[in-house]
Amino acid sequence: MATSERRKGDRVIFERGYAAHMMGIDGTWRRECTMEDISETGAKLTVEGSVEGLHLKEFFLLLSSTGLAYRRCELSWVNGDQIGVNFLKTGGKLKKARRPQDADA
Repeated sequence: MATSERRKGDRVIFERGYAAHMMGIDGTWRRECTMEDISETGAKLTVEGSVEGLHLKEFFLLLSSTGLAYRRCELSWVNGDQIGVNFLKTGGKLKKARRPQDADA
C-alpha cells in the first residue's frame, strides 16, 4: 500500500491493533480508535465512527486509559475509516509561558 510507504523510520505493526482514543485539543470531542502501526514520527489509526466535522488539524492520541500516555498529533491522510497522523514535537511554541531569561532572574 502506497500510504504506508510515506512514513520515515521503522514501523511497529500491531497484529490485532492497539486500542486508543482520539481527543480534541479543547476536549470537546473524543473517538475510540485502533492503532494499526506506529513509528517515531506517526501512526496509522482505524477510527470508530465518523471523523466528519471533527477538528483534526491538531488533536491528542490517548494511549492509556488514564490519559497519562499521549501524543499530540496532526492529520496526515484519510482513507475511508483509516487515518495517518504525524506526531507533533512538544516544546518550541507550546512552552511560551516560561522563557529562558525568566529562569535567571
